[in-house]
Amino acid sequence: MTTYKAPLRDMRFLINEVFDYPAHYAQLANGTDATPDMVDAILEGAATFCEEVLAPLNRSGDEEGCHFQDGAVTTPKGFKEAYEQYVAGGWQGLSFPEEYGGQGLPVSVNVFKSEMVGSANWSFGMYPGLSVGCINTVLQYGSAEQKKLYLPPLVSGAWSGTMCLTEPQCGTDLAQVKTLAVPQADGSHLLTGTKMFISAGEHDLADNIVHIVLARLPGAPAGTRGISLFIVPKFLPAADGSAGARNGVHCGSIEHKMGIRASATALLNFDGATGFLIGTPNKGLEAMFTFMNTARIGTAIQGVAHAEAAFQGALPYARERRSMRALSGKKDPEHAADALLWHPDVRRMLLTQKAIAEGGRAMIYSVAQLADRMFNAITSGDTRTHRALDSELGFYTPILKGFLTEMGLEAANLGMQVFGGHGYIREHGMEQIARDARIATLYEGTTGIQALDLLGRKVLLGTRGGCVRDFTGTMLRFAKPHLLQGGPVGKMARTLLRRALQWNVLTTRILLRARGDRELVGSASVDYLMYSGYVMLAYFWALQAAKAQALLASGKGAESADFYLAKVQTATFYFERLLPRAEGHCKGALAPTSAVMQMDAAHFAFH
Repeated sequence: MTTYKAPLRDMRFLINEVFDYPAHYAQLANGTDATPDMVDAILEGAATFCEEVLAPLNRSGDEEGCHFQDGAVTTPKGFKEAYEQYVAGGWQGLSFPEEYGGQGLPVSVNVFKSEMVGSANWSFGMYPGLSVGCINTVLQYGSAEQKKLYLPPLVSGAWSGTMCLTEPQCGTDLAQVKTLAVPQADGSHLLTGTKMFISAGEHDLADNIVHIVLARLPGAPAGTRGISLFIVPKFLPAADGSAGARNGVHCGSIEHKMGIRASATALLNFDGATGFLIGTPNKGLEAMFTFMNTARIGTAIQGVAHAEAAFQGALPYARERRSMRALSGKKDPEHAADALLWHPDVRRMLLTQKAIAEGGRAMIYSVAQLADRMFNAITSGDTRTHRALDSELGFYTPILKGFLTEMGLEAANLGMQVFGGHGYIREHGMEQIARDARIATLYEGTTGIQALDLLGRKVLLGTRGGCVRDFTGTMLRFAKPHLLQGGPVGKMARTLLRRALQWNVLTTRILLRARGDRELVGSASVDYLMYSGYVMLAYFWALQAAKAQALLASGKGAESADFYLAKVQTATFYFERLLPRAEGHCKGALAPTSAVMQMDAAHFAFH
């Protein structure tokens, strides 16, 4: 059975040394209280809660699953009590405004907490996690009355939230949404339709569930231009703000899933449910992207969380399990065989997990600073800055979601592989991590959808390669002072220079070819996303290696010398053994579209 220990040393390295969060917070309007002591206390408190309360429920929650009867969902044993502790600890409101009962800290503080919650027990984390996007949507688009009514209980955690997009007939294609919202004389709307795959759509943890729902007004334009957004609570708020009369939204069933079995994934029926328009009519999809981007970054955290959990499970086993002798001679002569850790292929797997977890963490912590600044721009009414940061964040989002979840799944599978046959057995906990990780590449937009968003919408149509030029410019500015340097960091800098140039050439070639080949974007997109992810991750590993090397050279990090040396060595492993995969993706992205599209549809059946 796996156990979880929060990687606080690595988190502090990124927060305090690589990204200098204390200086970052000093520049934020809501960063005054995010002092190093305060942030450290939050990290310690969250780590204790995750290690002692959530992690012990991970396996039992998976084995028991959620119970459904007569439209009601009961979560596994211990979840309700854990959620009560979560609410009592004020964990839900860390990064939300004080006027609604939150603690007013920057968004990134919640990101740090969310990573630990997800690593300890991803199923549990989905219940409060879905509420974050709901809160953000109401904060940005809700009326003053809606904010006053819904935000305090959502921010406290007394109520939870969901997003209701998908319907049985449409999946990701939201242009096919059929749920109808009929206006009423009092300004409300009656919603009728069915939504499916609704995470945390029904449960027994909170007093109320606030659904953010996509629906169409009568006579609305067809397609995505005719979708509006509505607040539909499970219980209509009473005059005193508590949960009042039952609304016309009911759970028809919950899904029987491969993983995250302790998270209730519901089918919801809206039978004349009372809803309230949020934002502008027929502009619901634009508002929903606030929610969706929040969810996609949250899902990217899942890639890191499962890589971390798989590594923490595999490493002790590799140290304790003994099999054969090392090829270079006995390493543990007092035993009949050497530990798995001495075998190069096992080290390859462990280092891959470590590189994914720690590199992915760096990617997310960097983007969290963008989210901090964007939130400040929204609250201050600085529209220009908000749009610029939103565009930059939009470039990162599909890469983080698509690439990190694919890599997290790889790390989870490697965790099973380290255990050999024992990894396939439930009692060790590794197969659960793999099952839980599998959904991450599917929900909130599959890897293919993220790739189309990146290449089609963000790179080609949105900026014509400008977003890539901006990021590779950052890479080059980092690399320039290290290019003539000896040692591993100098070599990394020179590799980054070559990859930055290659990324721009690749983008330009696709841009030019796409003019005469309408299927190119679809055929090249996943390879392009994975290439982008590998190169971006290389930059963040080089950042860590340079900081660690500098601290070692200065002598300031003498007490952590082993930690810093391991950073440089892991970065070297990434550049030597994982980054070369980018070359194959580059070639794949430029391969002829005909290789994918030439086969007649009927020929797929020939086998």
